[in-house]
Amino acid sequence: ALVGAMFIRRIEPDPKAEKAQHFYTVERVFGVLMVVTACGMAFAHGSNDVANAIGPLAAVISVASTGAIASQSALPIWVLMLGGAGIVIGLATFGRHVIATVGKRITQLTPSRGFAAELAAATTIVIASGTGMPISTTHTLVGAVLGVGMARGIEAIDLRVVGRIFVSWIVTIPAGATLAIVFFFLFRTFLP
Repeated sequence: ALVGAMFIRRIEPDPKAEKAQHFYTVERVFGVLMVVTACGMAFAHGSNDVANAIGPLAAVISVASTGAIASQSALPIWVLMLGGAGIVIGLATFGRHVIATVGKRITQLTPSRGFAAELAAATTIVIASGTGMPISTTHTLVGAVLGVGMARGIEAIDLRVVGRIFVSWIVTIPAGATLAIVFFFLFRTFLP
């Protein structure tokens, strides 16, 4: 907060820029504040997606080490580190495609709109993670960006992009289930 306040105090109004772009100075302030909500979104992402990714792995490790199926599994720290590393590698390699779609293609985002979307998504994700609900951070953030776009009217949203996103969400459930069945039978057939 102190670092953010220091940067915000350095922003000086620019009357020429205000004439060219309304709320120019306000948007610069929200640009600084977006660093805070981006940190909140990163925390929310880690609190939710690492758990979603390593939950099945923790269960498998517990069954393999104890031979018993339990309602709760002990979680070694190396499994958490592995999950976190996997999330970081995924974001660094293929995350840019999702980032471009959510950040640029759904609706035009300004710093104030991005701040509102990130704050809403991070709050929703942290509350869901705190209650143990496994939700998708991407779905939540897309919903928040759609909300910011709808606040300006439906014409502010690229409905073709939103349609492709919804189709991909519908396709991923049966695709994931089908692949899980295929992998299960392959492992059961080829592994003793």
